[in-house]
Amino acid sequence: MSSPHHRHQASLEGLLDFSPRSSLTLAERAAARHTLLRVAQYFENLDDARGGISRGVAYSQPRLIRYTFEYALSDESRDIFLRAFFSALALSIGEKNEQLDFAELQPLFRAFAEYLMDHFFLPLKASTRRTPQPSPAYHSAVLRAQGTEPTVFVGTPDRLSALRGACLVRDRHRCVISRAFSTTAFFSRSKKDGDNAQDDDGVLFSQLDMRQVDRLEVAHILPHALTKSSTGPRGGDLDKSREAALAILNMFDSGVAHLINGVDVDRPRNALTLSSRYHDFFGAFEIYFDAVPGEYNTYQIQSFFPSPMARALGLPVTRTLFVTENRTIDPPSPRLLAVHRAIAHILHMSGAGEYIDRVLEDMEDSVVRSNGTSELGRMVSLGLGDWICYPVS
Repeated sequence: MSSPHHRHQASLEGLLDFSPRSSLTLAERAAARHTLLRVAQYFENLDDARGGISRGVAYSQPRLIRYTFEYALSDESRDIFLRAFFSALALSIGEKNEQLDFAELQPLFRAFAEYLMDHFFLPLKASTRRTPQPSPAYHSAVLRAQGTEPTVFVGTPDRLSALRGACLVRDRHRCVISRAFSTTAFFSRSKKDGDNAQDDDGVLFSQLDMRQVDRLEVAHILPHALTKSSTGPRGGDLDKSREAALAILNMFDSGVAHLINGVDVDRPRNALTLSSRYHDFFGAFEIYFDAVPGEYNTYQIQSFFPSPMARALGLPVTRTLFVTENRTIDPPSPRLLAVHRAIAHILHMSGAGEYIDRVLEDMEDSVVRSNGTSELGRMVSLGLGDWICYPVS
């Protein structure tokens, strides 16, 4: 028998509408925002009174909801979120809602937070994480449970190979953060051209600091796994979990999902060239790009690391990203980088990032904790949904 939590989650899937609709009036938006923040603050105070949230063991549901709303990138996106929030809590968005029954709202509020976690933040962070997939025994058990074989995506290797080549050309075979040059290109050009070997800007390798040569990888800004197709009777369609994730994605920037629709997820506008360690941190939402106002294609690259570690990584640093001379290869999309930045802040400020890391570590190690804090249901859902991905390198 399913638990009340999962039964309510199932009902939310049919109830919530994240699609764009007519905009709220200024008065409606202000009143709805006031109600959302009031409800979130009430439950945050309640959590604090009960001893707060132990980071890594749990996350703050009120902060996850509040910051997902606050980091939406436009009024239209915030309107989408407000409509979904009010629908989930069975409140009227056109009323002042001055008299609220918080005891009645509590299970609805927490179920909405769990819906965002299970259908967006958890699978998104899992699919960008550059660590090994679940152990063969665990993965085989998941496959047997669904009576299928690993998903195969026609054409994907060719698309990823083309993406890698395009990004390396656009980014001049350098990490866009550290500016380290590609180890592969360094050795292949050295063998071919000897003492005349040079980088993409015509600088001879003899003048290149070998400490600035590194293994480079192509990192998706938003993960390739978001648009994986199913291979069942309706092969080529998105499964329900990915449909939900893309619908929630539009709450950050209405319409942004079309930038990564289908094969567009593997376009250069959704990718960066990074060295291995920066790829790790970017994929974990520990590093993010802040657009510099008024400067085209220029970002201050920042992190959530303590100051000593950030300094060791050369952060923060301001970079103008590379473009090709005739602009035949798109630069990284400012919209997608802004969404990545928003997600990074939500995960950090709500404690959800550390919580998800713990779930994934338990999953990778096949750990079931004796104190009952292992999230077995979430581990199985990630495996069944094929959300854990290999890196693009």
